[in-house]
Amino acid sequence: MNLLITGGAGFIGTNFVKRQLNENPLQASKIIVLDKLTYAGNLNNFSSRERELFEFVEGDICDSGLVGRLIKQADVVVNFAAESHVDRSIQNATEFIQTNVVGTQVLLDNCRKFGIEKFVQVSTDEVYGSIVEGSWTEDCQLLPNSPYSASKAGGDLLVRSYGKTFGFHTNITRCSNNYGPYQFSEKVIPLFITNLILGKKLPIYGDGKNIRDWLHVDDHCRGVELVIQGGRDGEIYNIGGGTELENIELANLILAHFNLGTECVEYVLDRLGHDIRYSVDISKIEIELGYKPVILFGDGLSATVEFYKQNESWWKNR
Repeated sequence: MNLLITGGAGFIGTNFVKRQLNENPLQASKIIVLDKLTYAGNLNNFSSRERELFEFVEGDICDSGLVGRLIKQADVVVNFAAESHVDRSIQNATEFIQTNVVGTQVLLDNCRKFGIEKFVQVSTDEVYGSIVEGSWTEDCQLLPNSPYSASKAGGDLLVRSYGKTFGFHTNITRCSNNYGPYQFSEKVIPLFITNLILGKKLPIYGDGKNIRDWLHVDDHCRGVELVIQGGRDGEIYNIGGGTELENIELANLILAHFNLGTECVEYVLDRLGHDIRYSVDISKIEIELGYKPVILFGDGLSATVEFYKQNESWWKNR
């Protein structure tokens, strides 16, 4: 199997590529990584040894000529490339539409043109909107509430339509909130950790009662691998971690790693359109593909805190 991994120098893409290089669960014979290297992409995520094991191409998924040349060399395309920060999308949605919608369309057109075996779109639970009780299944209505989640929903709908219209093999995965090593420090867990290392307070939106389901990035990557290997054509698979926490609960857990208390919390004006709760039902991927999150949140959080403590030069120079 020859893999083209877009966005492979970003947070989730990096961890996915590292798994293929160091464990090779997909038995890939060739790995091509395409990444635009925006603020969130970083080739320094990879060791010099790892860099020798894959082909890296700096470029934009909206560049159809470049995308076509790379897809011709691949059997499977996994699309991690995305603009993904809600706050940035509220300030300016243009780049989100360009990458998450137009970029996805460019990838799909070239996959169709060159007869790719499978296209996997890595998406988010945020496309479903907000849910007070229960959990979303894959057939729930899409009700995105931010420009970011709307752009991801648009990309998802394109993937579904191309699969239906042109009959080639597509899957969509929708994950809950990821955490782990190599995540850019604008996201909440690395932001909280690095703030505490720097002696700063933790900014909490609103009353801190918003709830998210936390998924370690390695568990997410395992789920994507299972979908590549056995996902039914055209199907969507939710991938969750099973640890739902209020934002203030998350903050307190991180504070405990530094032996600090709530005096280090600072409540700030709530985000516009802030979703109350996300929760995905993962029964489908469990039953069909045998997925199960294996990293306990406490263990994963401890390892993540240690990563940022031990790698200050990585995040301070970003």
